[in-house]
Order: sequence, then structure tokens, then C-alpha cells
Amino acid sequence: MISFEEADTEEKITCLHMTFYHPCQKDQMMFSCLNFSRQEQVRADEVPKFGRDSNVCHYNLMDTRVSRIQFSLQFYRRLNSSEFCFEIKNMSKKTKLMVDQTELGYLNKIDLPWKCIILFGDYQILAETQEGASMDYFEIYLHLSEVPILQERRLPSLQPVPETGISSPLFPSQGKSPTEIDENEP
Repeated sequence: MISFEEADTEEKITCLHMTFYHPCQKDQMMFSCLNFSRQEQVRADEVPKFGRDSNVCHYNLMDTRVSRIQFSLQFYRRLNSSEFCFEIKNMSKKTKLMVDQTELGYLNKIDLPWKCIILFGDYQILAETQEGASMDYFEIYLHLSEVPILQERRLPSLQPVPETGISSPLFPSQGKSPTEIDENEP
């Protein structure tokens, strides 16, 4: 029996929680190959891929509108830092990938924010990173949402709302540039 002093120190593992939503998920079963509510350990040097090709992707989406490889995630440590992060790369030639407000074309990649929404087609994925210190592996924990993530998170609309608070097609503002008005002018 190993004494308390000789036991290995438990290392905190970086975990990426990914919550998936699609409006037709109940009818079309596109998530039937994903293992929800179970953490999966991934070696640090592996690059998890999401898409419909089961020979290449570890996380399969059963949908012909999804690319063979939709996107990949790379786990890495920032230079001169102990912080571990993920980088997301769009692997689809046909579909753009939105990460929060950033649009990624084919082979474009960016650092995955600690909490963000990933969008492509009708898919919505909430990604949340839980910090850890292990350099050997990380975990991915998949969840399924019954309601749209954009609705559930009450994220602001991408449409700007005028100061009057009224956003209506009856007051079109396209083609007009903002005008500065002095508060003292009548």
C-alpha cells in the first residue's frame, strides 16, 4: 500500500465542454453517434475532428449537409505560459464556420475563446473551457441541448438596435451613415 506522502499528486485536467443543438435533432438523429454526458480523455498530441466521415473524424455528425471534416481542435500551451488553450480550424471548403462574431473560411483558424458559440449551417455549439494543468491529455465532455443555444443564452441579436429601442423594417437605415448631432442644437 502506498503511503499518503508517496501517492501521485492528482493533476487537474483541461476539459472542453461542448453543448450541441440542431433544430431537427429529434427527427433526423444527426447526433446519434456522439456520446453525451460522458467525459472522454484525449491525448494532447491528437487533433479531434468533427464531421460526417467516420474513417477520419472521431466525433461524427450523421448529416449529409455536414462536410466530411467540418472542423478540428488543436490543444496547445501558450508560449512562455502555463496556460493551455484550444485552436479551432475550419476544415470545410463549402461551409463557413462562425466562432462568436468571427467568420472562418476554409483552413482559417483562431484560438477558441474560453466561452463561445460555434455556428455552421443550422448547428449551434456552446464551447466552454475548464482550465487544467495536465500536459499529457485533455478531456472533451459533450452535452445535448433541447433548446437553441442562442435563445437559451439570450445572446444579443446581430442586428444593431437604434437608440430609440425600436428596430423595425418600417424605419430602414440602410444606405445612411451615422450623423453626429450637438446636444445643444435645437
